[in-house]
Order: sequence, then structure tokens, then C-alpha cells
Amino acid sequence: MSDSTKARPADAALNTGVGRVLLLVYGVFALSASARALVQISTHFNEAPLAYVLSALAGLVYIAATVGLARGGTRGRMIALVSITVELVGVLIVGTLSIVDAVAFPDDTVWSRFGSGYGYVPLILPFIGLWWIWRHRPTPHHV
Repeated sequence: MSDSTKARPADAALNTGVGRVLLLVYGVFALSASARALVQISTHFNEAPLAYVLSALAGLVYIAATVGLARGGTRGRMIALVSITVELVGVLIVGTLSIVDAVAFPDDTVWSRFGSGYGYVPLILPFIGLWWIWRHRPTPHHV
């Protein structure tokens, strides 16, 4: 088998239709959160520095999750697991703080109000991502 036709690890999200949709959503969020943060930070950082730094962090987390899910294998699973766990904790903490202390968040992040500006997808996505990782974990006969 040549390098270009090597099989991906069995747990790579690119191997199934549902995994590809999950990757597409993560990729869209990686692009949108990163682009939003870049624009916010470069044009009006002083207005809401905490929110804009959190937007940049969210973008990095989505990029890492996308790469980990696409890669699969031991390293890819670990990257995806860590990044999606950070995503879940982030959306819960930022979502709560943006409601409790709205003054600290004068402008939204992707995780503000639990992702309400994005149809709550940021709240639901990490649960789906973690489910994917758990569902496609290696079994003893696939290790």
C-alpha cells in the first residue's frame, strides 16, 4: 500500500458520513470563531478584551478538535478528547458568566449565553463530539 492510499485509523471521523458532518461543523466553527476573533482583536480590542481573547481561544479549540477528529488514532483521539473537553468546560463557564456578569461581556463570544448567537450549537456540539470519541473508541480486538 503506498503512502497516498494508507488507510486512516478506524476511529478517524473522515471514515463515516456522520463523522464527516461532525468534522464539517467543527471546521465551520474553527473558521468562524477564528475569523471573528481576528476581526474583533484587530479592530476594537479595547472595547471587550476578555470576550475577544475568549473568541480566539474558542477558535483554537475548534481547530484542535477538527484536527484530532480528522486524524484519529491514539494521538488524534487525545487531541480531540482534550480540546472537546476544554470546549465543553469553556462553553459552560463562559455561558454562565456571560449571563451572571453581563458587564464583563459587553460583546459576545461564540460561547456567550451558551452559544445562543449560534443556535446553541456550541453547547450541543461538545456532547456530540465526546459521544463520537466514546462510540468510536478502539475495542480490544481493534487495538
